[in-house]
Amino acid sequence: MHAKNRLPSSGHNTPSPPSSPLRSPRLRHRAGKSSGRFALTVSNHSIAQRIAWIVLSVLLRRQGVFLFAPLLYISGMLVYMGTVSFDVVPDVIKVRRTSGSVYRSPEVYKKIRVEMDADNSSSDAMSSVWKHGKGGVWRPCINKFSGGLPESNGYIYVEANGGLNQQRTSIANAVAVAGYLNATLVIPNFHFHSIWRDSSKFSDIYDEEFFVKTLENVVRVVDSVPGYLMERFDHNLTNVFNFRIKAYSPIQYYKDTILPKLLEEKFVRMSPFAKRLSYDVPPDVQRLRCLANYKALRFSKPLLTMGETLVSRMKERSANNGGKYVSVHLRFEEDMVAFSCCVYDGGAKEQEDMKAARERGWKGKFTKPGRVLQPGANRVNGKCPLTPLEVGLMLRGMGFDKSTSIYLASGIIYDSERQMLPLLEMFPLLQTKETLASAVELAPFKNYSSRMAAIDYTVCLHSEVFVTTQGGNFPELLLGHRRFMFNGHSKTIKPDKRKLAVYFDNPKIGWKTFKKHMLSMRAHSDSKGFQLKRPNDSIYSFPCPDCMCHTNKTDDSRTSTQ
Repeated sequence: MHAKNRLPSSGHNTPSPPSSPLRSPRLRHRAGKSSGRFALTVSNHSIAQRIAWIVLSVLLRRQGVFLFAPLLYISGMLVYMGTVSFDVVPDVIKVRRTSGSVYRSPEVYKKIRVEMDADNSSSDAMSSVWKHGKGGVWRPCINKFSGGLPESNGYIYVEANGGLNQQRTSIANAVAVAGYLNATLVIPNFHFHSIWRDSSKFSDIYDEEFFVKTLENVVRVVDSVPGYLMERFDHNLTNVFNFRIKAYSPIQYYKDTILPKLLEEKFVRMSPFAKRLSYDVPPDVQRLRCLANYKALRFSKPLLTMGETLVSRMKERSANNGGKYVSVHLRFEEDMVAFSCCVYDGGAKEQEDMKAARERGWKGKFTKPGRVLQPGANRVNGKCPLTPLEVGLMLRGMGFDKSTSIYLASGIIYDSERQMLPLLEMFPLLQTKETLASAVELAPFKNYSSRMAAIDYTVCLHSEVFVTTQGGNFPELLLGHRRFMFNGHSKTIKPDKRKLAVYFDNPKIGWKTFKKHMLSMRAHSDSKGFQLKRPNDSIYSFPCPDCMCHTNKTDDSRTSTQ
């Protein structure tokens, strides 16, 4: 065999392949051999059997006839079907619905409610929900910066877009970039978004003086650009060169592309600036992010006071659990339900509401030719927002009973009067910022979505348990902030919504089985409490080890960060 040829050579050393076997037995009736076995068998049977043997013999002799077998079969079926009447239709046609195509959670609730309420076997979930290992804890260790700053290379102006928490990451990233380029950062401007519709400025949400003071040894921060420099641009920001930066750009891009222009113009813009810096950056740049996010960004005094007041009131209402309460981030607002394209149990009205909401918020996005909405597939894949009913069932299964105090962080719940009823039945001590505070107290924040979100953020931050139901920037930043605050443990329940979809799609499930699955899910959340940041993970969700240091001490003292 040749070295580069996988086929055998044609030389004589290669053995010849064996002869091919006969394709089929040949029945030959020769003269003089009629007394053979075949002839004897035929002669002893009826005429019909003889005919059958003859047909078989012909088919065996002429195998090509088999090629016509499918055609003969189809012809026969057509002849047969022509004699059958299809006027009679069965009274009932049973259609097997695909998994997830129907919202069955109300059926599950009805099935297990009595047994759930009668179950007195639950241990004190609030005191046993977290299991702390003996491997020590993580503590905040953002090294303090000291010493003077070299002469500035120029001014950087950024526009932070998105909601409260997307803006927060934009600010922290801007601090990191300004420090890396030795630039002076202008207090970031907040972009007015068509969905959040919040006109708040930086000082309305954050303590601007505290922000500048905390960063004074690492980054210069000013509230405006000097007049002499603005004269060069006719006092018009649109004349300032603007960099439209790709998402998650490496830090080297800022040095190679932005720094030369900054040195030339002494003033550059970067807009929009959400998520424009890679998570994988040098340690010095990462520390600037940590300092900005976990230390410098403290809420403004009015927001901080309101948030801390609600925390205090929640602890008072949780006296039976030692002042500990559960906070839940529920995303069941109309726009969230509409965007998910999931179907619940609201019937025709729900369909009309969702169709109108999609067209109002995302004109034409969901009605493009060829676009097919698949609510069943969305639910099975864990993409449907959990309803208040489903959140209640999940928490009851995890061991939290009617004596548990719940703080609900949410916008306006879709069809709230009907949707909230079962959750309130399961958790009568449930509170929101609207029930904890008077209308007069909330009036300064009521028409500003980011300010209302900041109040929710504060109350959730200080809860013993935080439950996220849909993902997004709000829970991801809270998860990291709580790790920074709770010695590396997020104390967060992040349910597997794919598994939940299976359990909620089974109205025959029993309470004991359901509870077993929920307790397992709760334990899984606890086991992931301590997690280190990997190269492509967000510093805002995983502060260890960049913003925290490991220690062998195991006490559970908290570190105030607001």
